Amino acid sequence: MERLDKRLAATGRWSRKEARELIRAGRVMVDGAPCRVPEAKVDEQAPVSVDGAAIPAHGMVYLMLHKPAGVVSSTVEPGERTVLDLLGEEYQNIGLFPAGRLDKDTEGLLLLTNDGPLAHRLLAPKSHVDKVYYVEVDGVLGQDDVMAAQEGIALGDGTMCLPADMELLSRNSAYITLREGKYHQVKRMMASRGKPVAYLKRVRFGPLTLDERLPKGGWRPLTREELEAVVRQ
Repeated sequence: MERLDKRLAATGRWSRKEARELIRAGRVMVDGAPCRVPEAKVDEQAPVSVDGAAIPAHGMVYLMLHKPAGVVSSTVEPGERTVLDLLGEEYQNIGLFPAGRLDKDTEGLLLLTNDGPLAHRLLAPKSHVDKVYYVEVDGVLGQDDVMAAQEGIALGDGTMCLPADMELLSRNSAYITLREGKYHQVKRMMASRGKPVAYLKRVRFGPLTLDERLPKGGWRPLTREELEAVVRQ
């Protein structure tokens, strides 16, 4: 059991005083019911939410970030702006890191967390977590590209990719679903087809779909439903 205000403050998002104010204002739910007592003892596994957003136990934090181009997917990179630089001060020293990477010029969904075991499980090759990208290429896409993706494309260095799905959207755009995470994979796949990538954006990672209400560079905690889906992945 732990105090409710301590549970909120452990996320790094609020001070203990701010947590108490949130609780007294009726904005905090415990196990589906509002709780207005900051010192209330809460079971570590009891679901807690603030304004509908889930607050994980043990001080774990899970954020959805809409990564913009020009930002690197790392915690520290000399001379570069990192994804952590996009977050508020309260998130700077709680061990957050990106679960997986996007290229510097690639946009879209990135999960930031300090839950190492979960991130490791999501990224493990045997997990085959779906990653969906919106891609625009210099060239014309056709059914031959769809079939090649489904069969597994050979990259320029001879590396074979696992079968992938491709849904054509226009003459030069498509959704591509990968179940692995090779270095610069979508770019290398399209280059091997003679159709270099002009724009790339990840729109889904496992059960998470990019919240298009988030502006580029914007972020928010996962909802309770999203977090539960990620944990089940």
